Amino acid sequence: MPWNLPDEVRELRHKVRTFVDGRIIPVEERIVEEDARREYGALRGLQAEARAAGLWTPHLPVENGGLGLGVIGMCALFRAMGRSLVGPRVFNCDAPDQGNMDLLLRVASPTIRDKWLQPLCDGAITSAFCMTEPAPGAGADPRNLRTTATEDGDRWLINGMKWFSTGGGDASLLIVMARTSEDRYRGATLFVVDRHAEGVEHVRDVGVMADPLLVHREAEMRFTDVRVGPENVLGGVGHGFELAQARLIPARLTHCMRWLGLADRSLAMCRQYLHKRVSFGRPLADHQLVQQFVTDSALAIHTGDLLTWHCARVLERDGPQKARGYSSMAKLHCARMLCDVLDAAIQMHGALGYSDDLPFARWYRHARAGRIADGPDEVHIGVIARDFLRERLSLLT
Repeated sequence: MPWNLPDEVRELRHKVRTFVDGRIIPVEERIVEEDARREYGALRGLQAEARAAGLWTPHLPVENGGLGLGVIGMCALFRAMGRSLVGPRVFNCDAPDQGNMDLLLRVASPTIRDKWLQPLCDGAITSAFCMTEPAPGAGADPRNLRTTATEDGDRWLINGMKWFSTGGGDASLLIVMARTSEDRYRGATLFVVDRHAEGVEHVRDVGVMADPLLVHREAEMRFTDVRVGPENVLGGVGHGFELAQARLIPARLTHCMRWLGLADRSLAMCRQYLHKRVSFGRPLADHQLVQQFVTDSALAIHTGDLLTWHCARVLERDGPQKARGYSSMAKLHCARMLCDVLDAAIQMHGALGYSDDLPFARWYRHARAGRIADGPDEVHIGVIARDFLRERLSLLT
């Protein structure tokens, strides 16, 4: 749990927090403005600083340029990175690349690792995870998978449509889930696909509630007779559902870590404003209804913090299957928590909070996707209830 962190991790957390607050937050608006023009001078300068400070991809093994931190160490650092929407990208720890790196490390063939993994770890390229499809294809229920991969001699031919493949338009490599049989549990396979291979088409970036930001552009992709070799199969034919779930459990947790950092920063900004803003003859901080907003937000953040730490401990100690129910609890709570905290922050700041003079409205638009992405709320509600009813989920630990 957090109070038992090794001194080394505590020091790293302090370094990351200092870097985020001192170097990233002062220029985050510049990074956002440059990104809208597809310019990355400020971002790349900060990435070079993070690398020089020994804070680059800390989740990776040392041999891949990281610090070899376990899940608990990631939990400590990713919160601090998440205090800014652009923070994770500065440290090369943003989704989807962070989860894709972990997946390639575990199950990619030597050929694929040699070609793609190190450039991804170095931040020289980006990647995308292509699973979600337009209706009636795979969404919350991956068994609706329509994209197919059929054998053609010693190769595979991939055909289908994907969308909400975050960063797919600019990525160099894609991890694509395709159906390889009709088996209910072993019918899907993950393939590594060169984004610029013949037959891969970036149809468009889907317009969404949030403004595009860095790799967070939701691509629609078409695959037409895309040929890949057996070395492009991740973890073996028929293991797609299993590997996707194993990837998503820790990925959901890393989202929670980042969301907690942003929520904590948001509530701290409220504290400053509530003490100085006077309304009806006294500071807003003295109004009981405002105090209700503060209390609800503080409780939600602290609860999410403990849920995330606990899930991280189970994941590190017992693996993804044991952590599944706790991952759903943390993800469900933290996605709602960030939306609620930002909504309260907007309300407490009144017209100022609703304006673009403060970042709460922009942050909320990005946060709202969290209740849909990586499993909508309803899926996680079902997982939690089912695991509890089957006596697979212990509540008092």
